[in-house]
Amino acid sequence: MKEEVVAIIPARYASTRLPGKPLIDIAGTPMILRVVERARQSPSINRVIVATDDQRVLQTVINAGEEAVMTSPDHPTGTDRLAEVAAKLDAGIIVNVQGDEPLIEPSTIDAAVAPLLADPSIVMSTTCEPIESAEDLMKSNVVKVVVDRDGFALYFSRNPIPHPRAAVLKHGSIEAALRAQPELLKLYHKHTGLYAYRREFLLTYAKFPSTPLEQMEALEQLRALEHGYKIKVVAVAHRSIGVDTPEDLELVRRMISG
Repeated sequence: MKEEVVAIIPARYASTRLPGKPLIDIAGTPMILRVVERARQSPSINRVIVATDDQRVLQTVINAGEEAVMTSPDHPTGTDRLAEVAAKLDAGIIVNVQGDEPLIEPSTIDAAVAPLLADPSIVMSTTCEPIESAEDLMKSNVVKVVVDRDGFALYFSRNPIPHPRAAVLKHGSIEAALRAQPELLKLYHKHTGLYAYRREFLLTYAKFPSTPLEQMEALEQLRALEHGYKIKVVAVAHRSIGVDTPEDLELVRRMISG
C-alpha cells in the first residue's frame, strides 16, 4: 500500500520586505492559495495543509475551501512549524512546500517525493536546478549545492561551490573566470527550498540542536548533514522563483498575467 504523502505549506504573516506576504494579491488570488493550487496539482500529494501563525491567513485558506491549521507563533524555523503539524498526522511522508513560491512546478514536487517512495532507506530529499547566470551564482540568497556520485548532498552554501581554482588563478576571480569561460556555470546547481521527509525523521530532526555550520550559513538543512544524515538531491529542469522582494513579486505577477 502506498504511503500517504502530505504537503505542508508554512505561511508566516510577518515579512521584513513584504509584510503580509501570504495574502499578497497575484492576479486576483492571494499568493498562499496559488501555492496550494500548485501543490494540489502534484499526483504524489494526497493532502495539502497550510500551517500558519496568523488568523487572517487561516481564514483566507479555510474560506477558499482548503485546509489550514494554526501553529505556535514562536517557531524559529519553518521546519519547526512543519513538525508541529506532522506530529498530529499519520502520513508516512511529509513535503515542505515553501509558501512564497506561487509558480512551483507540480513535477518538481513529484521529483522530491520519488526517492522516498522508491527507497525506504532515504529519510530526506530535496531538489536542485541549473544556475544560468554569473550574477545568480554570486548572490548569497541563491543557495548552491554539491552532490556525491550517488546524488546525495555533500554541502550547501551561500558561496559559489565548487571553487574553480585553475580558472580563478588564470583569470583573477570567479567573476572574471565566468566571463572568459561561461561553460563553467554548468558546474553549479541552485538548491530549491523544497523538502520531503519521512515523518518520523522529521520529528527527530526538528528536535536536534542547531549546529555550527547551520548557524554560520543560516541554512537549516546543514543541521541534518552535521548530524550524519544523508539528503538525496534530485535535479529538475524547471526554475523556481521565490517571492522575497518587490522585484520578485512584480516578475511573478507578469509571468502569471502573461
